[in-house]
Amino acid sequence: MDRSRVSRLLKLLSLPTAPFREQHIVKHVSAFLERHGVPFFKDPIGNIVVGAASRSDYEQALRRATRDPLRLFIAHMDHPGFHGERWISANVLAVRWHGGSPVRHLTGARVRLADDSGVLGAGTLRRVRRNRAGWAIDTAEIRVPGPLFSNGSRPAARSLFGGFAFRSPVWRHRDRVYCPAADDLIGVFAVIETARLVWQQPRARPNFLGLLTRAEEVGFVGAIGHLGLGWLERRRRKVIAVSLEASRTLPGADVGKGPIVRLGDRRTVFSPDGLRVLGEAASRHLAGRHQRRIMDGGSCEATAMTAWGVPAIGISVPLGNYHNQGFEGGPDCRGPSGPAPEFVDLDDVDGLLRLCRALMEKDLPWNDPWQRQRVALRGTLRKYRKLL
Repeated sequence: MDRSRVSRLLKLLSLPTAPFREQHIVKHVSAFLERHGVPFFKDPIGNIVVGAASRSDYEQALRRATRDPLRLFIAHMDHPGFHGERWISANVLAVRWHGGSPVRHLTGARVRLADDSGVLGAGTLRRVRRNRAGWAIDTAEIRVPGPLFSNGSRPAARSLFGGFAFRSPVWRHRDRVYCPAADDLIGVFAVIETARLVWQQPRARPNFLGLLTRAEEVGFVGAIGHLGLGWLERRRRKVIAVSLEASRTLPGADVGKGPIVRLGDRRTVFSPDGLRVLGEAASRHLAGRHQRRIMDGGSCEATAMTAWGVPAIGISVPLGNYHNQGFEGGPDCRGPSGPAPEFVDLDDVDGLLRLCRALMEKDLPWNDPWQRQRVALRGTLRKYRKLL
């Protein structure tokens, strides 16, 4: 990956986000798309639709008569984190957590606090309570150092949000990038970088849309809200949803061994026709440098699309320390199942971008993806027919 692209990636990964508090990602993405002449708009849920300037443009794209399907690339702009609820005392903030989290070594763990203006500073966790199921934080208190409010104006509690803090908002060690929230800012990065390239190739534009969603970490809220608008139900052409994720490492889905052709998630398998096209593209463009697996460590927005009748496929970048849980350990990890920075491999991210570009190629066999397989199978029949 070239230096300018890496620089853009690191800038995005440094930004704070949490479910329902994606404003800094929205601002960054909007500025990027404007700078590169890519149209976009917000739907009524607050999701960003990339590649169309309005609902009218979006619906026109869904009605366009063409053999090629519309590729709808989906990623989410949030990451598990907390919302401020009330000030308990001058420097102690009560918070509620949204989404998954580590469950051990939490007392004294550093968190960063942000509001609409940006990151304000860091505090430390105390009095942490898990949710009823025990798999994530429910509520906690954050002790905030006095100098954070040295100007004498304490922010309103409900304006604050954040997540875990580590040595830096983002840092790189060789080909690995560490940060508080790679999931799913890696997917967001892939969508906007693909849009930038598509808008340099006018012939590809009619077949591309992006959907950057809110609050995925609490149950696909942004995606479900978008599907509930009914816009996709009125489509007159084939649409294939492409879920882009940073997904928990599993056996056969390792950091540094390439992006993953995601065959399914914890809830469902994906479209076999679409996966055939994706698999062939991966074999052509990333031979020996990609992985294939059902990524059942979690579920993704492809499940939501499938539930609403939209064929879906998925591509994942292997993610170390998923949801800041110290599964793989490494720098700044507070212990097993304790807070740790997420990490990804730059070559895996580069492979994700290559697969996104490959899916935008013209005349891929979307309408008959199994034709070559049928030819091969008929050849087998001819070879052995005399033995029948």
